[in-house]
Amino acid sequence: MISKQRLGRILPALRQAVTGHRLLFAAKTAVAAGLAWYLAPLMPGTAASYPYYAPLGVLVSMHPTVAASAKHGLQSLLGLGLGIAMAFAVTTVTTPTALAVAVVVGLGVVIGGLPRLGSASEWVPMAALFVLVLGYSNAQGFSFAYVLQMGMGVAVGFAVNWLVFPPLHLEGIDPAIDGHQRALSRQLTDMASAMTESWPPDHEEWASRSGELARTATAVRTAVQAAKLSTKANPRSRRRAGRLPGDLAGLRTVERLTFHVQDVTDVLSSAIWEENAGTVIPEGVPPNLAEALEDVAAMIRQWRHEDAEDFKIALDEARDSVAKLSETVTEAAAGQAPVTATASVAMSLRRMITAVSEAA
Repeated sequence: MISKQRLGRILPALRQAVTGHRLLFAAKTAVAAGLAWYLAPLMPGTAASYPYYAPLGVLVSMHPTVAASAKHGLQSLLGLGLGIAMAFAVTTVTTPTALAVAVVVGLGVVIGGLPRLGSASEWVPMAALFVLVLGYSNAQGFSFAYVLQMGMGVAVGFAVNWLVFPPLHLEGIDPAIDGHQRALSRQLTDMASAMTESWPPDHEEWASRSGELARTATAVRTAVQAAKLSTKANPRSRRRAGRLPGDLAGLRTVERLTFHVQDVTDVLSSAIWEENAGTVIPEGVPPNLAEALEDVAAMIRQWRHEDAEDFKIALDEARDSVAKLSETVTEAAAGQAPVTATASVAMSLRRMITAVSEAA
């Protein structure tokens, strides 16, 4: 019987495997492989005797984006050509002995290590081994059939991927940015709460969230870059990818916000728990600091979601509270209080406001 803990790990994996994109991709790959198998016997000469390489060519060329299909398909054919050329050189001086197999595979791996070969590197030793072992008695005919059937499979795979609902991975951007906005806003809100508690605060989990913020920022970057790649050579991109420049701008904004939030986290963590670090928050400053953190958190939370008027109100409130914080810091400095840490936080908050206002 499957335990609840194991079931909790299996179900998310199953949901990821049966997404709409994945099922469509599987269906397209299946159709392309069947079509390649149907066309394989129609290839000229000895190529018709090796139909199984056509579906293999489809598998090589089918990737989640059109650009990746073209890239990997061409790279694979390049690897085939290099491997076949090397096998021809070896078969002129030896038969398929253990030593010949070792030499072919070893040389193939070395050649596959050349820069910029990409997926071609995997096919150099494989093609050389196939020609040496399977096609030794008729190396020329086997090589011709191998390349022709693989090339046909690659072409069929690319054509199906390009013509049948070529994928545009745009729907993952908004959830990724939304999740990161929530994480940044929560981080600032939790730090605002810590400023009003007795020190050291009862709740300190916010101080160790840098890794979580980095992960959610990476999710945004991955989603935007996947969408950007999916628009290349995609006939649907002209109609549906007009939003991508705005998404790229959003990515740059959340990366800037992440940097400043992490900086504020480091400064406040040091001020609370590191006695001799020189990061001190003067008396009288925490209430204004808490208000500024809370208002900037609200501004980030409403960015991209609320209507223009509500967002403008949140933006103005954030500016006002940070201005008050700066005035408090100036007064504390006039009284000879150490203000370096608080001034650093105020500067980071101002930069967050600038980043969001420029992106709005």
